[in-house]
Order: sequence, then C-alpha cells, then structure tokens
Amino acid sequence: MTAPGNSATEIWPLWEVFVRSSRGLSHVHVGSLHAPDETLAVRNARDLYTRRGEGVSVWVVPADAITTSDPDAKGAFFESPSGKNYRHASYYSKSEGVKHL
Repeated sequence: MTAPGNSATEIWPLWEVFVRSSRGLSHVHVGSLHAPDETLAVRNARDLYTRRGEGVSVWVVPADAITTSDPDAKGAFFESPSGKNYRHASYYSKSEGVKHL
C-alpha cells in the first residue's frame, strides 16, 4: 500500500509562476512547476525561483486557468483593423520641435 502523494500514477496540477523582483515593478513569468495545491505551489515557487532573495512577491496560477491566443493566428489577432492605424504610435512622425520623445 502506498502513502498518499507517493503514487507513481498521481499527477499533480501544473502551476505557472510569476515573481515581482521589487516593489513598483510588474510580476514576470519565471517558469512552471507541479504541486498538489496552491499552498505548496507558493512554497515550492519561493524555493525554486527566489533562492537569492530576488523576489518580493510570488504569484502561482493554475495553468488550466490561463487562456491564450493561438500563435498561428497572430496576424489576424494583432493586426490593426482596417483604417485604424492611427491607434499605433508608429503611425505618427516625430515633430522636430518636440523634446524628450
């Protein structure tokens, strides 16, 4: 008889890990790990991804809770709608008299 959590067939859920290196900065995706629950996911993420004290905050998110766009459809997904190129900064040219741009 095997102890709970020791079964070779038991697969823990996948968690995506985000770390904020200092206050005022955004969390950045640093990797993934398997853990049975959110408490152990946070602890394991801390041990694995902030060994040198470089983090001030850790987020763990179940991988199956993340919805992504299709990389193969990037053209249609990220292109500007027809006639709306003005929404992008590249549409405008830099004026000669404007400083600090």
